Amino acid sequence: MKIIIIGSVAAGTSVAAKARRNDENADITLYNADYDISYSICGIPYFLGGEVDELETLTPRSSEWFKKRYNVDIHTRHEVVEINPDQKVVTVKKLNTNEIIEDHYDTLVFATGAAPTTPQIDGVEMEHVFHVRNIQNTASIHSYMQAESPEKVTIIGAGFIGLEMAEQLKHRGLDVTIVQRSNQIMPHLDKDMAFRVEEHLRANGVNLLLNEEAAAITETSVETTKGSVIDADMVILATGVRPNTKLAEQIGVELGVSGAVQVNEKMQTNLPDVYAVGDVAESYSIVTGNPLYRPLGSTANKMGRIAGDVITGGDLAHRGILGTGILRVFDLAVGYTGLSEKDAVMEGFDIEVLHNIKPARAEYLGGKEMVIKAIADRKTGRILGVQIVGEDGVDKRIDVFVTAISLKARAEDLFHLDLAYAPPFSTTKDPVMYTGMALQNAMDKKNRIITPQELTNRIQNGEKIQVIDTRAPKQYEVSNVEGAVNIPLAELRAEAKQLDPAIPTVTYCNKGVTGNAAQNVLINMGFEEVYNLSGGNKNYQSFSKSNQ
Repeated sequence: MKIIIIGSVAAGTSVAAKARRNDENADITLYNADYDISYSICGIPYFLGGEVDELETLTPRSSEWFKKRYNVDIHTRHEVVEINPDQKVVTVKKLNTNEIIEDHYDTLVFATGAAPTTPQIDGVEMEHVFHVRNIQNTASIHSYMQAESPEKVTIIGAGFIGLEMAEQLKHRGLDVTIVQRSNQIMPHLDKDMAFRVEEHLRANGVNLLLNEEAAAITETSVETTKGSVIDADMVILATGVRPNTKLAEQIGVELGVSGAVQVNEKMQTNLPDVYAVGDVAESYSIVTGNPLYRPLGSTANKMGRIAGDVITGGDLAHRGILGTGILRVFDLAVGYTGLSEKDAVMEGFDIEVLHNIKPARAEYLGGKEMVIKAIADRKTGRILGVQIVGEDGVDKRIDVFVTAISLKARAEDLFHLDLAYAPPFSTTKDPVMYTGMALQNAMDKKNRIITPQELTNRIQNGEKIQVIDTRAPKQYEVSNVEGAVNIPLAELRAEAKQLDPAIPTVTYCNKGVTGNAAQNVLINMGFEEVYNLSGGNKNYQSFSKSNQ
């Protein structure tokens, strides 16, 4: 069997490696138009920032290494320019010599990846403007910085790469500005969670311009459509990627709704003996079953392994993804998985939303707060998605939530997890367990919660609500929910007689625990409709600032 794979970064090389493990006799060839194979795109910002000393560290494997280890032929600087699916022949151009050759296949795999999108901005082709996508881009940026010593950089786009580059170039001592055309960074996050990251960026000296779109680039500046002029002697384009589907489309391969190649669980396209994997291929959501495109190296490796197995007679199948991501922004970690609140609403779920603010481990051992936003389906109790922002323990918790959502866990299941506990690592009631407990209580209507957005909406709609601040007067005087009355918990039983138990009531404290205790007091006293404010005053104040 002759297998031809077009592309040799994460997905393509994974196809080849798994196919060879299954079949020693298969003839496996990879063609790649680029110079390098199997390199770490995600590691690029850390080389440019100086955390990775040598660029070669990001390209640990060569064509020669693959040949010796797997008996696989990888040809770099070889571009597949045409495919005849009827005769199963590819036409290949050797880019170093312009020689044209032909090769035949029994099975063809598209691992052509994705290309960075280039926004239509005057001056975008100038020499001090760079994409961040491959090793050649990286070498060019590094050489430019060494030769020109830029002092001010503008980054266009505030997704993963944009924020990672902001962090790393700030570490290098550059003056960094981010221009983002929408009203928040990181579009996969809900706005209330993204705002926490935006504040952290600004606190670390990054100039963040939201609702601004770059219109023109000059040798010394970036001009926006609103007339802002930003001094810049280097520009980084971080405006996302698009799947490289042109070659596949030419032979009739169908695309999905995301614009990437549509594949089934075996990574097969609509054409016989033609597969697609990695950033060129569309996945689907574990939660909804709907198409989902999230180009990540982890997914690319998984898809490649599945295709390599199927091609050589195996029975692996793709089980979908959650769109999980994690990012470091200075000393803050940002993780997310599954559906955001806005996604869940768009999908038609009746949702419960909880903001859980807890230390990652014992505070007496330096545990720092993290904010967990969890979304659950009221009908089934199933966890739909989680977002976490914090300095400590985010990676551990997000992976627990990933596992739970993948296995269709309900909120109540989280409380019963036998998670590892010792003060240096966790709290006795781990934040994951507490999240499940609070969500389940809310869905059982034992301890209902209300988000700052919901509370604001109900008040603005003219609904009469009594809001009780259960903190000490000094805390209340510093900041509070507009319209709240201050009744500390210790005084609530006596003062509750002055309240109307028939009016919807919201209790809150600083982060939620005392507010929950006050909620129980009022429920037991016969109040009909009592909510605890999700995330307490701390979350409310952050929400209010994000909407100013």
